[in-house]
Amino acid sequence: MRLLRRARSNPVAWWWSLLSVVSSGNIALWFVLYRQLHVHAPARGGVSGSGFMLVLCAAYVFGCAFRAFLPRADVQRICLFDTWLSSVVIGRSVATVAEVSFATQWAIVLHLLGQAAGVDTTLYVAWAIVPLILMAQCCSWYGILTTNCLANAIENSIWAVTFLAVGLSLCLLLPELAGVARWALVTAIVGIAGYLAFLITVDVPMYLSRWQNRLAAGNRILGPLEGLRDAATRWIVTHDFARWREEIPWMSLYFTVAVWASLALCLAYALSDRLPLYLTDPLAGF
Repeated sequence: MRLLRRARSNPVAWWWSLLSVVSSGNIALWFVLYRQLHVHAPARGGVSGSGFMLVLCAAYVFGCAFRAFLPRADVQRICLFDTWLSSVVIGRSVATVAEVSFATQWAIVLHLLGQAAGVDTTLYVAWAIVPLILMAQCCSWYGILTTNCLANAIENSIWAVTFLAVGLSLCLLLPELAGVARWALVTAIVGIAGYLAFLITVDVPMYLSRWQNRLAAGNRILGPLEGLRDAATRWIVTHDFARWREEIPWMSLYFTVAVWASLALCLAYALSDRLPLYLTDPLAGF
């Protein structure tokens, strides 16, 4: 590929190569997890429960790998490789399935923890996660089809609100768990805090700035049907670092740390039969 031939001089090529290696490793990790969970099926939830979590995890791991191998910036319609697989509609469809699956993983694990610890607020948040992320997906699709970045800013704001609620719910669970389980919660809370900081200081302001710049430039907003046709048939191949500079930070975190979180959620569910050992009040959820 031309991108590989230019790898020594183009930072975008180095970035893509790194993402591809990490994504390949993430796929390998999923297969290791799949093998282990089928050999040692957890007592709680049984094979079917763990199997469903593995399917959700696979949707996210493989979906992110696909998008890492063939990166694209949806609103700008730019990509690295000239192939129909770089179509924004295909990429966004894969992302939608992956992100709803990821949200479902969080909802399942949070509901499991809230039920075991007897924390009702955590249960309410768990039920709200998927509906909120479905709303975010609608905003994402609208923004991508119409090229109205305000919708993308709203989308990421919904993600921020959702994970703020998740983080607070995990904080409520801290007094109810001890040992390794508590440290796992602390790790998750720190990760969510970092994610929220990134959304608030980088991601949402980036989309708001793009929205304001497009307004100032007098750029026309596409209609949804016109945008669907445009997103399905138009992609601009570019290896220019300036075009990718704003995309690299969020894509790098998205296709690495977020994937590891998905794998961790799958593992957490598989080990849920051990959760009563770490409850400060073993009778809390009964």
